[in-house]
Amino acid sequence: MDHIDKLMRLAICEAEKGIAEGQSPFGCAISLNGKVIAAAHNRVIADTDTTAHAEINAIRAACQQTGNIHFTGAIVATTCEPCPMCMAALHWARVRQVYYGATIADADAAGFNELTLSAKSLLQQGGSTIELIHGPLESECKALFKHWASNANHCCY
Repeated sequence: MDHIDKLMRLAICEAEKGIAEGQSPFGCAISLNGKVIAAAHNRVIADTDTTAHAEINAIRAACQQTGNIHFTGAIVATTCEPCPMCMAALHWARVRQVYYGATIADADAAGFNELTLSAKSLLQQGGSTIELIHGPLESECKALFKHWASNANHCCY
């Protein structure tokens, strides 16, 4: 198993933890220089914070872990294509690559209140150099929505 798959499996594990806690099915992991520096899941409901998405929580944890706000060269694995807020935050954090499994359309189909602006479009319009890669463990990431929907403790926002 390569580094990207391991990182995505960690993001999926985080999403599963979030589902078990009654949160929505999103997870994210960040590595820098081959070492995981942060992993987190969505905590919007638990924190009563609409910005507590998995990517934002992972960035916050990475900042605390490293004492830095920039992660030049970092690789990010996230279970779903980042929303515009999260994609902008990843740009500001100066990560190099973002791998994602499920798409914004998948999240929208699962009932989430998504803006239909793709991460790719946002990066292009904003002139970002982040490399965005779709596909690692896509079916496992999409399955998180079904698992979440079958969990009696969930709340959709």
